[in-house]
Amino acid sequence: MNRIAIVRVRGSAEQKAAVNDTFKLLRLYRKNHCVVIPNTPAYIGMLRRVKDHSTWGEINEKAFKELLLKRGKLPGSNKLTEEYIKEKTKANVDEFIKEFFAGKKELRDIPGLKQYFKLSPPRHGFERKGIKTPFSLGGALGYRKDKINELVMRMI
Repeated sequence: MNRIAIVRVRGSAEQKAAVNDTFKLLRLYRKNHCVVIPNTPAYIGMLRRVKDHSTWGEINEKAFKELLLKRGKLPGSNKLTEEYIKEKTKANVDEFIKEFFAGKKELRDIPGLKQYFKLSPPRHGFERKGIKTPFSLGGALGYRKDKINELVMRMI
């Protein structure tokens, strides 16, 4: 099963209530936050609602591993470590990631892990036409297939 990474690109000013509620359901509370979700029809409907404020695409295992180890947070702003994953899930990081992409495990299986990732603004910025234009027209919004991996790596 593919996993989708969603990055919130725009803030909450002048947002419709339905869009704001959908962001809360997705756990995207602020700009430059990211979540990884399963590719299901319910989530695709949510993505359609927030398409003018976020960008998304299929994340690969390499980018997800970097995201998990470098930006994963535990309570008290402690960093997520490989030892913590091994202790709590009885599997090393690579095994957990393979099971995660197979749909057998979820992020909530790691106790205490925050379900979203706080990212930095991307190095060298978003695309040339800015954050108000769709990705298909050279901007930053909407569906970007596997190019999301490059964006996430620039934001880690």
